[in-house]
Amino acid sequence: MIKVGDKLPDIGFKTMGENGPEPVSAEDLFKGKKVVLFSVPGAFTPTCSAKHLPGFVEKSGDIKAKGVDTIACVAVNDAFVMGAWGKDQNVGDNVVMLADGSGEWTSALGLELDLNAAGLGMRGQRFAMIVDDGTVTHLAVEEGGAFDVSSAEKILAAL
Repeated sequence: MIKVGDKLPDIGFKTMGENGPEPVSAEDLFKGKKVVLFSVPGAFTPTCSAKHLPGFVEKSGDIKAKGVDTIACVAVNDAFVMGAWGKDQNVGDNVVMLADGSGEWTSALGLELDLNAAGLGMRGQRFAMIVDDGTVTHLAVEEGGAFDVSSAEKILAAL
């Protein structure tokens, strides 16, 4: 599993643009920037929609005031789903909605989550990280379905 001090893998994402899915390179996202990135097991799922994403939207101004260039949400979902969820949650420009459709990035971090038994396939664990110029400086991974250490409030306190 990735840890504090590690460089993030050079694996890109997709985001929903005006004309459909668009690539987002890891370099464009992280190079020379301070980024708060959080992962959810799935778009439109209960805790993710009621607490996790809304917390980062609500606290985005406070987080960016601490020198953060970008707040990003990633899930093992496709760009269409992430785009629709972002619209549904009114994220606007507050949070970049990143799709890790095949789970390649999440798997490279060692943070995949097997939800096959629940009919949800392979997903990503719930976590949040602070990244400086591509290097992880803070990592908070939830245990056993909890929602605590990766909340917007906890990340704000860690900044």
